[in-house]
Amino acid sequence: MAPKRAPETDPQTTLRAGLPDRYLTPDDLVTMFGLPSVETVYAWRRKKLGPPAIRIGKYLRYDPAAVQAWVREQTAYDAA
Repeated sequence: MAPKRAPETDPQTTLRAGLPDRYLTPDDLVTMFGLPSVETVYAWRRKKLGPPAIRIGKYLRYDPAAVQAWVREQTAYDAA
Protein backbone atom coordinates (compact mmCIF):
# COMPACT_ATOMS: atom_id res chain seq x y z
CA MET A 1 0.00 0.00 0.00
CA ALA A 2 1.41 3.39 -1.01
CA PRO A 3 2.00 5.98 1.69
CA LYS A 4 -0.61 8.72 1.97
CA ARG A 5 0.53 12.04 0.53
CA ALA A 6 0.61 15.12 2.67
CA PRO A 7 -2.51 17.26 2.09
CA GLU A 8 -0.50 20.10 0.56
CA THR A 9 0.93 17.80 -2.14
CA ASP A 10 -2.15 15.65 -2.74
CA PRO A 11 -3.16 16.47 -6.35
CA GLN A 12 -6.89 16.10 -5.71
CA THR A 13 -6.79 18.50 -2.75
CA THR A 14 -4.55 21.05 -4.43
CA LEU A 15 -6.55 21.06 -7.67
CA ARG A 16 -9.72 21.84 -5.71
CA ALA A 17 -8.07 24.43 -3.48
CA GLY A 18 -5.93 26.05 -6.18
CA LEU A 19 -3.30 25.16 -8.69
CA PRO A 20 -0.30 23.15 -7.50
CA ASP A 21 3.11 24.63 -8.26
CA ARG A 22 4.23 21.62 -10.27
CA TYR A 23 3.16 19.68 -13.32
CA LEU A 24 1.01 16.61 -12.64
CA THR A 25 2.08 13.07 -13.45
CA PRO A 26 -0.11 10.31 -14.91
CA ASP A 27 -0.19 8.80 -11.39
CA ASP A 28 -1.58 12.10 -10.09
CA LEU A 29 -4.43 11.86 -12.61
CA VAL A 30 -5.14 8.28 -11.49
CA THR A 31 -5.42 9.52 -7.90
CA MET A 32 -7.46 12.60 -8.77
CA PHE A 33 -10.04 10.81 -10.89
CA GLY A 34 -10.04 7.42 -9.14
CA LEU A 35 -9.01 5.62 -12.31
CA PRO A 36 -8.28 1.89 -12.28
CA SER A 37 -4.69 2.27 -13.51
CA VAL A 38 -2.20 4.54 -15.22
CA GLU A 39 -2.90 2.60 -18.43
CA THR A 40 -6.26 4.40 -18.57
CA VAL A 41 -4.43 7.74 -18.71
CA TYR A 42 -2.18 6.46 -21.49
CA ALA A 43 -5.23 5.16 -23.42
CA TRP A 44 -6.90 8.58 -23.07
CA ARG A 45 -3.79 10.18 -24.57
CA ARG A 46 -3.63 7.72 -27.49
CA LYS A 47 -7.34 8.31 -28.23
CA LYS A 48 -7.09 12.07 -27.58
CA LEU A 49 -9.83 11.87 -24.93
CA GLY A 50 -8.14 13.14 -21.79
CA PRO A 51 -6.52 16.39 -20.76
CA PRO A 52 -3.62 17.59 -22.91
CA ALA A 53 -0.19 16.42 -21.85
CA ILE A 54 3.32 17.49 -22.67
CA ARG A 55 6.35 15.27 -22.95
CA ILE A 56 9.36 16.25 -20.88
CA GLY A 57 12.10 13.87 -21.90
CA LYS A 58 10.52 10.44 -21.63
CA TYR A 59 7.88 11.56 -19.10
CA LEU A 60 4.31 12.79 -19.59
CA ARG A 61 3.31 15.81 -17.55
CA TYR A 62 0.03 17.67 -17.24
CA ASP A 63 -0.38 21.39 -16.66
CA PRO A 64 -2.78 21.73 -13.69
CA ALA A 65 -4.57 24.64 -15.40
CA ALA A 66 -5.13 22.50 -18.53
CA VAL A 67 -6.49 19.66 -16.38
CA GLN A 68 -8.90 22.06 -14.65
CA ALA A 69 -10.03 23.43 -18.02
CA TRP A 70 -10.56 19.88 -19.31
CA VAL A 71 -12.66 19.01 -16.25
CA ARG A 72 -14.79 22.15 -16.75
CA GLU A 73 -15.20 21.26 -20.44
CA GLN A 74 -16.31 17.71 -19.57
CA THR A 75 -18.73 19.03 -16.94
CA ALA A 76 -20.23 21.53 -19.41
CA TYR A 77 -20.50 18.81 -22.07
CA ASP A 78 -22.28 16.45 -19.66
CA ALA A 79 -24.67 19.20 -18.56
CA ALA A 80 -25.69 20.00 -22.16
